[in-house]
Amino acid sequence: MIRRFIGIAAVAIMMVSCNEQKTAYVDTTKIVQEYKEMKDVEAEFTSKSDSVRQQLDSVARVFQQEVQAYQSDMNSMSESQRKEKEQELMQKQQMLQQQQQMQSNRLREQSNVVMDSIVNKIKDYVKDYGKDNGYTYIFGSNESANIMYAEEGLDITQDILEKLNEDYGGSEEVETETTEEEVED
Repeated sequence: MIRRFIGIAAVAIMMVSCNEQKTAYVDTTKIVQEYKEMKDVEAEFTSKSDSVRQQLDSVARVFQQEVQAYQSDMNSMSESQRKEKEQELMQKQQMLQQQQQMQSNRLREQSNVVMDSIVNKIKDYVKDYGKDNGYTYIFGSNESANIMYAEEGLDITQDILEKLNEDYGGSEEVETETTEEEVED
C-alpha cells in the first residue's frame, strides 16, 4: 500500500512539474533603443535624410534667387511677360514641392521596410530563444505597460539584447547596466 501511495505521489509530482509553464518578458523599448543594428540603421537614415534635405535646400535657394530676380525686374516687364514668368515660377514651385514630397515618401518607405525587417528579426530571435531555453511564453513589455508587474528574474531583456548585439556585431559598443547582483558576484 505504501508503494502504491509513493507511486501515485511520484506520478502526481511528475504531472505537476510537466504542467509548469516557464515564462519571462522582454522590455521591447530597451531592445529597440540599445540594439546595435537598429542604431546603425537609424544613423544611416538620418544621414540619408540630411543629404536629401541639403539637396532640396540647394534647389530651393536657386529657386528663391530666381524669384528675387523676377521681383527686382518685374517693373520693367510687360503685363504678359510678368504673367508668363509668374506662371513659370508657380510651376517650378509646384515641381519642387512634389519632388520634396516624393523624396520624403521614398525615404520613409525605405526606412519602414528596413525597420520592419529588424523587428521581424528580433521577434524570430526571441521565438528561437524561447524554444531553445524551454519557455512557454515570452511577453513583450514597453512604455504602455503591457506587464504591470513581474518578478526580477523573469526579465530576460539584457540576455536577449547581448546575444542580438553579439550576433550582429556592428559599429559601436552598447553600454549595459551593471546590477547589484553582478557586482556582488
